[in-house]
Amino acid sequence: MEKKDKEQIEKLLMAYKESLNTSDVGKAVNSYTTDGVFMPSGAPTANGTEAITGAYEFVFSQIQLNIEFFIEEIVIENNLAYALTTSKGTTLIHATGDTVPEENRELFVFERENGKWKIARYMFNKMK
Repeated sequence: MEKKDKEQIEKLLMAYKESLNTSDVGKAVNSYTTDGVFMPSGAPTANGTEAITGAYEFVFSQIQLNIEFFIEEIVIENNLAYALTTSKGTTLIHATGDTVPEENRELFVFERENGKWKIARYMFNKMK
């Protein structure tokens, strides 16, 4: 069972990455549980679907990401799991047209909701 769960979480992470790279608010929000929490670096915490939707609408209006996720660790315990990841790529800043390097480390907490793994908590910060 754990192998299947790990594969489902890896697939969710890749779908989430795709939502970031395509600025797809709906797909990003759909990756979260209904009571999910998004904790972006340098921005307010977004609690629940409505706040998470607003946070991604804002982020995607400001930047266009082109990143790749690298999964360092996935740990599963019953209906909860976590993953440590890093991401690397570029960010296009809409206001200036500049493309800058993007490199973060991330902590995802997943919860099984209606039989499917979803992001319950997500936090990232910039790597130096």
